[in-house]
Amino acid sequence: MILPNVSEFIKKDILNRESSLFQKDIELNREELNSQINNKNVLVIGGAGTIGSSYIRALIDFNPKALIVVDTNENGLTELTRKLRSDYKVNLPETYLTYPLNFASATVDKILEKYSFDIVANFAAHKHVRSEKDIISIEAMIDNNVFSAQGLLEKLSKNPPEHFFCVSTDKAANPVNVLGSSKKMMENLIMSYASDFKITTARFANVAFSNGSLLDGYIFRLMQSQPISCPSDVKRFFVSPEESGQICLLACILGKSGDIFFPKLNENQLISFKDITEKFFKYLNLEIQVCSSELEAKEISVRINQGENNEGYPVFFFKSDTSGEKLYEEFYEKDDILDMFSFEELGIITETIRPNKSEINEAILKLKKVLSLEGSKKSDLIDVMSSIIPGFEHIETGKSLDQKM
Repeated sequence: MILPNVSEFIKKDILNRESSLFQKDIELNREELNSQINNKNVLVIGGAGTIGSSYIRALIDFNPKALIVVDTNENGLTELTRKLRSDYKVNLPETYLTYPLNFASATVDKILEKYSFDIVANFAAHKHVRSEKDIISIEAMIDNNVFSAQGLLEKLSKNPPEHFFCVSTDKAANPVNVLGSSKKMMENLIMSYASDFKITTARFANVAFSNGSLLDGYIFRLMQSQPISCPSDVKRFFVSPEESGQICLLACILGKSGDIFFPKLNENQLISFKDITEKFFKYLNLEIQVCSSELEAKEISVRINQGENNEGYPVFFFKSDTSGEKLYEEFYEKDDILDMFSFEELGIITETIRPNKSEINEAILKLKKVLSLEGSKKSDLIDVMSSIIPGFEHIETGKSLDQKM
């Protein structure tokens, strides 16, 4: 099949804007961005993913001296380099190196020793509610989002960068899933170091067609003539891949230590996945055949592959019934103190209730204790997280997204 122009679809049918939401903020602050990035050494962790790679593309416009990229995805790093090297608009610094490794690895120590980094941005994180299944999957999520982040902060404390950024998520505001609560804890963790060196983060919307997202999965399903399934009742805020990198760059470089950035999007900009799905098939000039079950959708896809179906492409719309699924998202909580004036399209949480280092360490010890006990269950871990994350009200249905198409 001929792949659709996803960027065009995102602009016209999801975002309803031709240019980046944050372009004006970039232009207004171009001089400061240039002075803080030009000729500087930069480390990007998790740089092969959609957000990390978009951050890199935004960053290199300001001519860093050296760019080191770390990611566990070796194939992703290979494609990142091919993409950057093949783009005539991109001028990579002379020192550009990619390392396929875990940022918690001792090998990272050698990278930190070799280079004195001015800017460090961490995008390595579990990002999907799908990753919440049982205590094993949750342990992996917390290890990545919290324990490893603490280890990195301790390493950076020995030779602090001028700017440190660690990506968060809108799911950290009033969390209902372990992903959101783990990122809320990550926020609390990094902010406990905010008096030691400059640390910022950003919560933002779903990145349209980002790696591993529902919409990105549509491309793979269509290429393999497999059916589509989509929640009919879930709404999300969206930004483009380009915008995701830009908001992180602006937060990283221009924020004050302790700031949490978010895009100025209002409730009218929440979009349902069902609406996007219908628009996407219209964009592709494909009729949808609405199915009543996964089984019916799969049966119709078999007929498509056999050339027997002319009734439309099988799509199963369902009401969300999986654990940790919030029907809408939000960027801040009612007691947060906001700055809505420093940027055109970005708001900032400048003050919120945050634990100190000793409280963070105590919370981490509680989590590690539960994880070390034989026979611990997912519910035991959620009980502990609920006790240390105010406002965490987990939605448990007994189902995970791995039980669906």
